[in-house]
Amino acid sequence: MKTKSFTVKVAGEGSLADSIIAQLRETGHQLEDQSAVHSNFDIVIETTNLGIDQKKKLLVEIEKTLPKETVILSTCLGVTATETASWLQHPERLVGFAAFFPWEDCELVELAPALQTEKENVEKAKQFFEEVGKEVEVVEDGVGLVFPRILSLIINEAAFALTEGVASAEDIDKAMMKGTNYPMGPLRWADHIGIDDVYAVLAGLFKETGEDRYRPAPFIKKMVYAKWFGKKTGRGFYQYD
Repeated sequence: MKTKSFTVKVAGEGSLADSIIAQLRETGHQLEDQSAVHSNFDIVIETTNLGIDQKKKLLVEIEKTLPKETVILSTCLGVTATETASWLQHPERLVGFAAFFPWEDCELVELAPALQTEKENVEKAKQFFEEVGKEVEVVEDGVGLVFPRILSLIINEAAFALTEGVASAEDIDKAMMKGTNYPMGPLRWADHIGIDDVYAVLAGLFKETGEDRYRPAPFIKKMVYAKWFGKKTGRGFYQYD
C-alpha cells in the first residue's frame, strides 16, 4: 500500500486492520499484496488488541523482515507503547497509537511515543496519519490513551448498571443520549466499535494498575468468551440481523 510519501503494510488481528485497508483503498491509495513478506515498507501498522502474547509474537516476526529505519505503529489499547517497544530489537522505531473501529469514523488519531521512541519517528507517524486525512494528537504513553480509555470506562459502568438491573439496555442508552447529548448510548456504542476492543482496554488498565475501578464488568468478559463482539459478529448488547 503506497500513500503519497509512504509504503505501508497493515498487519494484525481484529476489524481495525481490515477497516484501515478498506478506507485507504477507497481513498485511492495503491494497495500492495499485504500477505507478502516485504522488507521495503516505510511504515508497518500493527493492530492486535485482544491477546498480548499474540501481539508480541506478531511484532517480533514482523521486525525480522524490516530494516531498522521502518517505523512500526502499534495499537496500545491493551498495553503501553513502552512495553510493546521492549519486545523489539530496535525499540526506538515503535510509536503507539489508539483508534477504535471503524477507522473511517475516526477523525482524530492519538499517538503515544514509548520512552524509547526517537522523535523523528513520531514526526514520521504524524505525517503519515495527517496524509491519510486524520487529525493527530500526541499524548503521554498509557494503556488505552485518552478517548478509548474514557469511553471504555463509561461502557463498563453502563454494563454494570445493566447487569444490576438498574435499567434495560435501551433505557440506559436513551438516558445517556438525552442526558449527555452523546451520538449514541454507551452500550450501542460498544457494539459499534467492538466489545473485544473495549475489553482489551479495560483488562489492560486493570492489569497495569491493579485498581478496581478498571475491573471489566463480568458480563463484558463473558461476551468476549462467547464472541459476542457487537455488530461485526451479529450479537453484543443488542442482536443484529
